[in-house]
Amino acid sequence: MKKKEHIVKTIKPGSIAEELEITPGDKVLAIDNTEIEDIFDYQFLTQDTYIEMLVEKPDGEQWLLEIDKEFDEDLGIEFENGLMDEYRHCHNKCIFCFIDQMPKGMRDTLYFKDDDSRLSFLQGNYVTLTNMSDHDIDRICRYHLSPINISFQTMNPDLRCKMLNNRFAGEALKKVDILNEAGIRMNGQIVLCKGVNDGKELEFSIQKLMEYLPNVESVSVVPVGLSKYRDGLYPLEPFNAQDAGEVIDLIEKYQKICMEKYGTHFIQASDEWYILAGREVPEEERYDGYLQLENGVGMIRLLLDEFHDGLERRITEKQSGAGLPWEGTREISLATGKLAFPYLKRMSEEVMQEYPGLQIHVYEIVNEFFGEMITVSGLLTGGDIEKQLKGKKLGDTLYLPRNVLRSGADLFLDDVTVPELEKSLQVPVNIVKSSGYDLVDALLGISDSGQE
Repeated sequence: MKKKEHIVKTIKPGSIAEELEITPGDKVLAIDNTEIEDIFDYQFLTQDTYIEMLVEKPDGEQWLLEIDKEFDEDLGIEFENGLMDEYRHCHNKCIFCFIDQMPKGMRDTLYFKDDDSRLSFLQGNYVTLTNMSDHDIDRICRYHLSPINISFQTMNPDLRCKMLNNRFAGEALKKVDILNEAGIRMNGQIVLCKGVNDGKELEFSIQKLMEYLPNVESVSVVPVGLSKYRDGLYPLEPFNAQDAGEVIDLIEKYQKICMEKYGTHFIQASDEWYILAGREVPEEERYDGYLQLENGVGMIRLLLDEFHDGLERRITEKQSGAGLPWEGTREISLATGKLAFPYLKRMSEEVMQEYPGLQIHVYEIVNEFFGEMITVSGLLTGGDIEKQLKGKKLGDTLYLPRNVLRSGADLFLDDVTVPELEKSLQVPVNIVKSSGYDLVDALLGISDSGQE
Protein backbone atom coordinates (compact mmCIF):
# COMPACT_ATOMS: atom_id res chain seq x y z
CA MET A 1 0.00 0.00 0.00
CA LYS A 2 1.37 3.43 -0.95
CA LYS A 3 2.51 5.42 2.07
CA LYS A 4 0.88 8.75 2.84
CA GLU A 5 3.03 11.61 1.56
CA HIS A 6 3.67 14.90 3.35
CA ILE A 7 5.25 17.56 1.14
CA VAL A 8 7.87 19.87 2.64
CA LYS A 9 7.09 23.56 2.14
CA THR A 10 10.00 25.31 3.87
CA ILE A 11 13.07 24.50 5.94
CA LYS A 12 14.24 26.68 8.83
CA PRO A 13 17.80 28.00 8.36
CA GLY A 14 20.33 26.27 10.62
CA SER A 15 17.91 23.46 11.48
CA ILE A 16 18.49 19.72 11.59
CA ALA A 17 16.52 19.38 8.36
CA GLU A 18 18.82 21.83 6.58
CA GLU A 19 21.90 19.92 7.76
CA LEU A 20 20.39 16.72 6.38
CA GLU A 21 19.76 18.44 3.01
CA ILE A 22 16.00 18.07 3.19
CA THR A 23 14.59 20.64 0.77
CA PRO A 24 11.18 22.07 -0.24
CA GLY A 25 9.33 19.59 -2.43
CA ASP A 26 10.68 16.55 -0.61
CA LYS A 27 8.12 14.11 0.78
CA VAL A 28 8.27 12.71 4.32
CA LEU A 29 6.89 9.17 4.10
CA ALA A 30 7.46 7.66 7.54
CA ILE A 31 9.24 7.99 10.87
CA ASP A 32 10.62 4.90 12.62
CA ASN A 33 8.85 2.81 9.98
CA THR A 34 5.52 4.31 11.10
CA GLU A 35 3.23 6.05 8.63
CA ILE A 36 2.36 9.60 9.69
CA GLU A 37 -1.39 10.16 9.86
CA ASP A 38 -1.26 13.86 10.69
CA ILE A 39 0.48 16.50 12.80
CA PHE A 40 -0.33 14.58 16.01
CA ASP A 41 1.75 11.64 14.86
CA TYR A 42 4.55 13.80 13.48
CA GLN A 43 5.01 15.76 16.69
CA PHE A 44 4.94 12.61 18.81
CA LEU A 45 7.23 10.54 16.59
CA THR A 46 9.85 13.30 16.32
CA GLN A 47 10.24 13.74 20.07
CA ASP A 48 12.85 11.01 20.68
CA THR A 49 16.60 11.59 20.70
CA TYR A 50 17.10 9.09 17.86
CA ILE A 51 14.71 8.66 14.96
CA GLU A 52 14.81 7.27 11.43
CA MET A 53 12.99 9.30 8.80
CA LEU A 54 12.11 8.07 5.31
CA VAL A 55 12.21 10.91 2.78
CA GLU A 56 11.49 10.82 -0.95
CA LYS A 57 13.24 13.33 -3.21
CA PRO A 58 11.45 14.86 -6.24
CA ASP A 59 13.23 12.42 -8.59
CA GLY A 60 11.77 9.45 -6.68
CA GLU A 61 14.97 8.54 -4.81
CA GLN A 62 14.28 7.59 -1.18
CA TRP A 63 16.61 8.48 1.71
CA LEU A 64 16.49 6.78 5.08
CA LEU A 65 17.90 9.41 7.43
CA GLU A 66 19.26 8.57 10.89
CA ILE A 67 18.79 11.53 13.19
CA ASP A 68 20.44 12.12 16.59
CA LYS A 69 19.04 15.13 18.43
CA GLU A 70 17.93 16.56 21.74
CA PHE A 71 14.63 15.30 23.14
CA ASP A 72 11.72 17.24 21.64
CA GLU A 73 14.10 19.29 19.45
CA ASP A 74 12.33 20.64 16.37
CA LEU A 75 13.56 19.34 13.02
CA GLY A 76 12.81 22.64 11.29
CA ILE A 77 10.32 21.37 8.72
CA GLU A 78 7.17 23.20 7.68
CA PHE A 79 4.73 21.23 5.53
CA GLU A 80 2.48 22.47 2.75
CA ASN A 81 -0.50 21.30 4.79
CA GLY A 82 -0.09 22.42 8.40
CA LEU A 83 -2.31 19.61 9.67
CA MET A 84 -0.62 17.04 7.42
CA ASP A 85 -4.17 15.88 6.67
CA GLU A 86 -7.49 17.20 5.38
CA TYR A 87 -9.32 19.77 7.50
CA ARG A 88 -12.39 18.42 9.25
CA HIS A 89 -15.69 20.14 8.58
CA CYS A 90 -18.12 20.82 11.40
CA HIS A 91 -21.35 18.84 11.10
CA ASN A 92 -23.23 20.69 13.84
CA LYS A 93 -25.90 23.29 13.14
CA CYS A 94 -25.39 25.42 16.25
CA ILE A 95 -28.14 27.93 16.92
CA PHE A 96 -25.48 30.61 17.54
CA CYS A 97 -23.06 29.83 14.67
CA PHE A 98 -21.71 33.07 13.22
CA ILE A 99 -20.85 31.53 9.86
CA ASP A 100 -24.57 30.87 9.30
CA GLN A 101 -25.09 34.62 9.84
CA MET A 102 -22.76 35.68 7.04
CA PRO A 103 -24.02 37.37 3.87
CA LYS A 104 -23.61 35.67 0.52
CA GLY A 105 -20.87 36.57 -1.93
CA MET A 106 -17.83 36.57 0.37
CA ARG A 107 -14.71 34.47 -0.29
CA ASP A 108 -15.20 30.73 0.11
CA THR A 109 -12.79 30.29 3.02
CA LEU A 110 -15.01 32.44 5.25
CA TYR A 111 -17.82 29.89 5.00
CA PHE A 112 -15.76 26.87 6.08
CA LYS A 113 -16.83 25.55 9.48
CA ASP A 114 -14.01 23.71 11.16
CA ASP A 115 -14.36 21.52 14.22
CA ASP A 116 -10.88 20.01 14.13
CA SER A 117 -9.19 19.10 17.40
CA ARG A 118 -5.79 19.43 15.76
CA LEU A 119 -6.45 23.13 15.14
CA SER A 120 -7.16 23.46 18.85
CA PHE A 121 -3.57 22.52 19.63
CA LEU A 122 -2.04 24.39 16.70
CA GLN A 123 -4.07 27.60 16.62
CA GLY A 124 -6.18 27.63 19.78
CA ASN A 125 -9.49 26.92 18.03
CA TYR A 126 -12.39 25.69 20.15
CA VAL A 127 -13.89 22.29 19.34
CA THR A 128 -17.23 20.75 20.32
CA LEU A 129 -15.91 17.15 20.65
CA THR A 130 -18.78 15.92 18.45
CA ASN A 131 -16.50 15.35 15.46
CA MET A 132 -13.85 13.52 17.45
CA SER A 133 -13.66 9.73 17.20
CA ASP A 134 -12.53 7.36 19.94
CA HIS A 135 -9.31 7.07 17.94
CA ASP A 136 -8.78 10.83 18.17
CA ILE A 137 -9.37 10.83 21.93
CA ASP A 138 -7.07 7.84 22.37
CA ARG A 139 -4.23 9.55 20.52
CA ILE A 140 -4.60 12.76 22.54
CA CYS A 141 -4.38 10.76 25.74
CA ARG A 142 -1.55 8.54 24.49
CA TYR A 143 0.51 11.46 23.21
CA HIS A 144 -0.57 13.56 26.21
CA LEU A 145 -1.36 16.61 24.07
CA SER A 146 -2.34 19.69 26.06
CA PRO A 147 -4.14 21.99 26.30
CA ILE A 148 -7.25 21.43 24.22
CA ASN A 149 -9.88 24.17 23.93
CA ILE A 150 -13.47 22.96 24.18
CA SER A 151 -16.75 24.69 23.36
CA PHE A 152 -18.96 23.39 26.15
CA GLN A 153 -21.91 25.80 25.76
CA THR A 154 -23.76 23.89 28.47
CA MET A 155 -23.21 20.86 30.69
CA ASN A 156 -26.87 19.88 30.34
CA PRO A 157 -26.70 17.02 27.77
CA ASP A 158 -30.23 17.51 26.44
CA LEU A 159 -29.81 21.26 26.10
CA ARG A 160 -26.44 20.76 24.39
CA CYS A 161 -28.12 18.55 21.77
CA LYS A 162 -30.62 21.35 21.14
CA MET A 163 -28.01 24.13 20.96
CA LEU A 164 -25.71 22.21 18.60
CA ASN A 165 -28.56 20.60 16.65
CA ASN A 166 -26.75 17.31 17.03
CA ARG A 167 -28.31 14.35 18.83
CA PHE A 168 -24.83 13.14 19.84
CA ALA A 169 -23.73 16.46 21.39
CA GLY A 170 -24.75 15.48 24.92
CA GLU A 171 -23.04 12.10 24.68
CA ALA A 172 -19.85 13.86 23.51
CA LEU A 173 -19.45 15.39 26.97
CA LYS A 174 -18.36 11.96 28.22
CA LYS A 175 -15.13 12.50 26.29
CA VAL A 176 -14.28 15.20 28.81
CA ASP A 177 -14.22 12.50 31.50
CA ILE A 178 -11.71 10.49 29.46
CA LEU A 179 -9.50 13.51 28.89
CA ASN A 180 -9.73 14.45 32.55
CA GLU A 181 -8.75 10.97 33.71
CA ALA A 182 -5.73 11.11 31.39
CA GLY A 183 -4.63 14.41 32.92
CA ILE A 184 -5.17 16.41 29.73
CA ARG A 185 -5.35 20.15 30.37
CA MET A 186 -8.42 21.87 28.96
CA ASN A 187 -9.79 25.38 28.55
CA GLY A 188 -13.50 25.87 28.05
CA GLN A 189 -15.87 28.29 26.41
CA ILE A 190 -19.56 28.97 26.86
CA VAL A 191 -21.29 31.01 24.16
CA LEU A 192 -24.19 32.45 26.13
CA CYS A 193 -27.58 32.76 24.45
CA LYS A 194 -30.31 34.75 26.15
CA GLY A 195 -33.11 32.57 27.50
CA VAL A 196 -31.33 29.38 26.44
CA ASN A 197 -28.21 28.55 28.47
CA ASP A 198 -28.03 31.54 30.79
CA GLY A 199 -29.38 32.01 34.32
CA LYS A 200 -29.85 28.72 36.19
CA GLU A 201 -28.46 26.75 33.24
CA LEU A 202 -25.24 28.79 33.33
CA GLU A 203 -24.94 28.27 37.07
CA PHE A 204 -25.43 24.51 36.61
CA SER A 205 -22.73 24.44 33.91
CA ILE A 206 -20.28 26.34 36.09
CA GLN A 207 -20.86 23.94 38.98
CA LYS A 208 -20.37 20.88 36.77
CA LEU A 209 -17.23 22.26 35.14
CA MET A 210 -15.73 23.02 38.54
CA GLU A 211 -15.67 19.26 39.12
CA TYR A 212 -12.96 18.99 36.46
CA LEU A 213 -10.56 21.36 38.22
CA PRO A 214 -7.58 21.54 37.95
CA ASN A 215 -7.45 19.85 34.50
CA VAL A 216 -10.05 22.26 33.16
CA GLU A 217 -7.95 25.35 33.84
CA SER A 218 -10.37 28.07 32.81
CA VAL A 219 -13.80 28.65 31.29
CA SER A 220 -14.83 31.82 29.50
CA VAL A 221 -18.37 33.06 29.05
CA VAL A 222 -18.90 35.14 25.90
CA PRO A 223 -22.14 36.67 24.58
CA VAL A 224 -23.50 35.30 21.33
CA GLY A 225 -22.64 37.43 18.32
CA LEU A 226 -25.74 38.37 16.33
CA SER A 227 -25.42 39.73 12.81
CA LYS A 228 -28.30 41.19 10.78
CA TYR A 229 -28.34 38.12 8.54
CA ARG A 230 -30.48 35.80 10.68
CA ASP A 231 -33.48 35.09 8.46
CA GLY A 232 -34.68 31.54 9.04
CA LEU A 233 -32.32 30.96 11.96
CA TYR A 234 -33.15 30.21 15.59
CA PRO A 235 -34.67 33.34 17.20
CA LEU A 236 -32.05 34.82 19.52
CA GLU A 237 -32.21 38.12 21.35
CA PRO A 238 -29.31 40.43 22.29
CA PHE A 239 -28.37 40.90 25.93
CA ASN A 240 -28.99 44.30 27.54
CA ALA A 241 -27.12 46.12 30.32
CA GLN A 242 -29.18 44.51 33.09
CA ASP A 243 -28.59 41.04 31.63
CA ALA A 244 -24.86 41.72 31.46
CA GLY A 245 -24.80 42.80 35.10
CA GLU A 246 -26.54 39.59 36.16
CA VAL A 247 -24.07 37.48 34.18
CA ILE A 248 -21.12 39.30 35.78
CA ASP A 249 -22.60 38.95 39.28
CA LEU A 250 -23.04 35.19 38.82
CA ILE A 251 -19.53 34.74 37.44
CA GLU A 252 -17.92 36.86 40.14
CA LYS A 253 -19.80 34.87 42.77
CA TYR A 254 -18.17 31.67 41.55
CA GLN A 255 -14.81 33.36 41.05
CA LYS A 256 -14.71 33.98 44.80
CA ILE A 257 -15.72 30.39 45.55
CA CYS A 258 -13.09 28.98 43.16
CA MET A 259 -10.39 31.29 44.45
CA GLU A 260 -11.01 30.29 48.06
CA LYS A 261 -11.24 26.57 47.27
CA TYR A 262 -8.81 26.09 44.36
CA GLY A 263 -6.63 29.20 44.21
CA THR A 264 -7.89 30.20 40.76
CA HIS A 265 -10.75 32.38 39.53
CA PHE A 266 -11.52 29.70 36.91
CA ILE A 267 -14.70 31.16 35.35
CA GLN A 268 -14.20 34.36 33.36
CA ALA A 269 -16.49 36.92 31.75
CA SER A 270 -15.35 38.32 28.41
CA ASP A 271 -14.79 42.05 28.13
CA GLU A 272 -18.09 42.64 26.31
CA TRP A 273 -20.08 41.92 29.47
CA TYR A 274 -18.35 44.67 31.47
CA ILE A 275 -18.65 47.21 28.67
CA LEU A 276 -22.33 46.38 28.11
CA ALA A 277 -23.04 46.62 31.84
CA GLY A 278 -21.16 49.93 32.11
CA ARG A 279 -18.68 48.49 34.61
CA GLU A 280 -14.91 48.81 34.77
CA VAL A 281 -13.03 45.71 33.65
CA PRO A 282 -11.41 43.71 36.48
CA GLU A 283 -7.84 44.17 37.67
CA GLU A 284 -5.05 42.06 36.18
CA GLU A 285 -4.97 39.55 39.07
CA ARG A 286 -8.51 38.39 38.30
CA TYR A 287 -7.49 36.98 34.89
CA ASP A 288 -5.16 34.24 36.20
CA GLY A 289 -2.41 35.00 33.72
CA TYR A 290 -4.74 35.76 30.79
CA LEU A 291 -5.42 32.13 29.88
CA GLN A 292 -8.26 33.15 27.54
CA LEU A 293 -6.90 36.35 26.08
CA GLU A 294 -7.57 35.33 22.47
CA ASN A 295 -11.19 34.70 23.43
CA GLY A 296 -11.69 38.33 24.39
CA VAL A 297 -11.12 37.81 28.11
CA GLY A 298 -8.89 40.48 29.63
CA MET A 299 -7.85 42.14 26.37
CA ILE A 300 -8.98 45.58 27.56
CA ARG A 301 -7.28 45.25 30.94
CA LEU A 302 -4.01 44.10 29.39
CA LEU A 303 -4.16 46.87 26.80
CA LEU A 304 -4.77 49.51 29.49
CA ASP A 305 -1.98 48.27 31.76
CA GLU A 306 0.54 47.98 28.94
CA PHE A 307 -0.47 51.39 27.61
CA HIS A 308 0.02 53.14 30.93
CA ASP A 309 3.33 51.39 31.51
CA GLY A 310 4.51 52.29 28.01
CA LEU A 311 3.36 55.89 28.32
CA GLU A 312 5.12 56.26 31.67
CA ARG A 313 8.36 55.00 30.11
CA ARG A 314 8.16 57.48 27.25
CA ILE A 315 7.37 60.35 29.64
CA THR A 316 10.43 59.44 31.71
CA GLU A 317 12.54 59.46 28.54
CA LYS A 318 11.09 62.85 27.61
CA GLN A 319 12.01 64.25 31.01
CA SER A 320 15.56 63.00 30.55
CA GLY A 321 15.84 64.88 27.27
CA ALA A 322 14.97 62.19 24.73
CA GLY A 323 13.25 63.57 21.65
CA LEU A 324 10.58 62.28 19.30
CA PRO A 325 10.86 61.71 15.53
CA TRP A 326 8.72 64.83 14.97
CA GLU A 327 8.84 68.43 16.19
CA GLY A 328 6.16 71.05 16.60
CA THR A 329 2.81 69.44 15.88
CA ARG A 330 1.55 66.04 14.74
CA GLU A 331 -2.02 65.22 13.64
CA ILE A 332 -3.15 61.61 13.23
CA SER A 333 -6.30 59.51 13.43
CA LEU A 334 -7.32 56.21 14.96
CA ALA A 335 -10.35 54.06 14.08
CA THR A 336 -11.77 51.05 15.89
CA GLY A 337 -15.00 49.21 16.67
CA LYS A 338 -17.64 50.23 19.19
CA LEU A 339 -16.31 47.86 21.87
CA ALA A 340 -12.85 49.38 22.24
CA PHE A 341 -13.69 52.94 21.20
CA PRO A 342 -14.25 54.50 24.65
CA TYR A 343 -10.97 53.05 25.91
CA LEU A 344 -8.94 54.17 22.92
CA LYS A 345 -10.55 57.60 23.19
CA ARG A 346 -9.53 57.83 26.83
CA MET A 347 -5.97 56.64 26.17
CA SER A 348 -5.54 59.07 23.29
CA GLU A 349 -6.62 61.95 25.53
CA GLU A 350 -4.02 60.92 28.10
CA VAL A 351 -1.29 60.98 25.47
CA MET A 352 -2.39 64.41 24.19
CA GLN A 353 -2.27 65.81 27.73
CA GLU A 354 1.40 64.83 27.97
CA TYR A 355 2.26 65.91 24.42
CA PRO A 356 0.42 69.18 23.64
CA GLY A 357 1.67 69.25 20.05
CA LEU A 358 -0.10 65.96 19.30
CA GLN A 359 -3.67 65.89 17.99
CA ILE A 360 -5.42 62.51 17.74
CA HIS A 361 -8.82 62.02 16.11
CA VAL A 362 -10.44 58.80 17.37
CA TYR A 363 -13.33 57.40 15.35
CA GLU A 364 -15.87 54.71 16.21
CA ILE A 365 -16.73 52.55 13.21
CA VAL A 366 -20.27 51.17 13.32
CA ASN A 367 -20.49 47.71 11.77
CA GLU A 368 -23.02 48.30 9.04
CA PHE A 369 -21.84 45.25 7.08
CA PHE A 370 -22.79 42.65 9.74
CA GLY A 371 -25.10 44.85 11.80
CA GLU A 372 -24.70 47.26 14.69
CA MET A 373 -24.81 44.50 17.30
CA ILE A 374 -21.38 43.33 16.11
CA THR A 375 -19.02 45.61 18.04
CA VAL A 376 -15.56 44.01 17.86
CA SER A 377 -12.91 45.54 15.61
CA GLY A 378 -11.94 42.12 14.24
CA LEU A 379 -15.18 42.00 12.21
CA LEU A 380 -14.94 45.46 10.69
CA THR A 381 -14.77 45.69 6.90
CA GLY A 382 -12.73 47.96 4.72
CA GLY A 383 -15.95 49.24 3.15
CA ASP A 384 -17.40 50.41 6.48
CA ILE A 385 -14.12 52.07 7.46
CA GLU A 386 -13.88 53.83 4.10
CA LYS A 387 -17.50 54.99 4.10
CA GLN A 388 -17.50 56.31 7.65
CA LEU A 389 -14.11 58.07 7.47
CA LYS A 390 -14.72 59.81 4.13
CA GLY A 391 -14.41 63.55 4.64
CA LYS A 392 -13.24 63.21 8.27
CA LYS A 393 -10.08 64.78 9.66
CA LEU A 394 -7.51 62.00 9.39
CA GLY A 395 -4.28 63.94 9.72
CA ASP A 396 -0.99 62.58 8.43
CA THR A 397 -1.71 58.91 9.16
CA LEU A 398 -4.66 56.65 9.91
CA TYR A 399 -3.99 53.88 12.43
CA LEU A 400 -6.02 50.67 12.55
CA PRO A 401 -5.78 47.67 14.92
CA ARG A 402 -4.07 44.59 13.50
CA ASN A 403 -7.11 42.32 13.92
CA VAL A 404 -9.08 44.15 11.19
CA LEU A 405 -6.91 42.36 8.62
CA ARG A 406 -6.84 38.76 7.53
CA SER A 407 -3.88 37.00 9.16
CA GLY A 408 -0.74 37.36 7.09
CA ALA A 409 -2.35 39.64 4.49
CA ASP A 410 -3.36 43.27 3.92
CA LEU A 411 -6.93 42.20 3.21
CA PHE A 412 -10.09 43.14 5.10
CA LEU A 413 -13.03 40.73 5.48
CA ASP A 414 -14.76 42.20 2.43
CA ASP A 415 -11.57 41.82 0.33
CA VAL A 416 -10.79 45.55 0.34
CA THR A 417 -7.00 45.95 0.54
CA VAL A 418 -4.99 48.41 2.60
CA PRO A 419 -3.65 50.17 -0.55
CA GLU A 420 -7.22 50.55 -1.83
CA LEU A 421 -8.29 52.11 1.46
CA GLU A 422 -5.27 54.45 1.40
CA LYS A 423 -6.10 55.55 -2.13
CA SER A 424 -9.75 56.18 -1.29
CA LEU A 425 -9.08 58.13 1.91
CA GLN A 426 -5.93 59.80 0.57
CA VAL A 427 -3.97 59.03 3.73
CA PRO A 428 -1.32 56.45 4.68
CA VAL A 429 -2.73 53.58 6.76
CA ASN A 430 -0.57 52.03 9.47
CA ILE A 431 -1.49 48.83 11.29
CA VAL A 432 -0.90 48.85 15.05
CA LYS A 433 0.16 45.66 16.78
CA SER A 434 -2.02 44.41 19.60
CA SER A 435 -0.05 45.52 22.67
CA GLY A 436 -0.46 48.75 24.64
CA TYR A 437 3.25 49.44 24.20
CA ASP A 438 2.83 49.36 20.43
CA LEU A 439 -0.13 51.70 20.70
CA VAL A 440 1.86 54.30 22.62
CA ASP A 441 4.73 54.17 20.14
CA ALA A 442 2.34 54.39 17.20
CA LEU A 443 0.61 57.46 18.57
CA LEU A 444 3.97 59.11 19.24
CA GLY A 445 5.28 58.24 15.79
CA ILE A 446 8.10 56.12 17.18
CA SER A 447 7.07 52.89 15.48
CA ASP A 448 6.70 54.74 12.16
CA SER A 449 10.28 55.99 12.26
CA GLY A 450 11.82 52.77 13.55
CA GLN A 451 13.14 54.70 16.58
CA GLU A 452 13.48 52.64 19.74
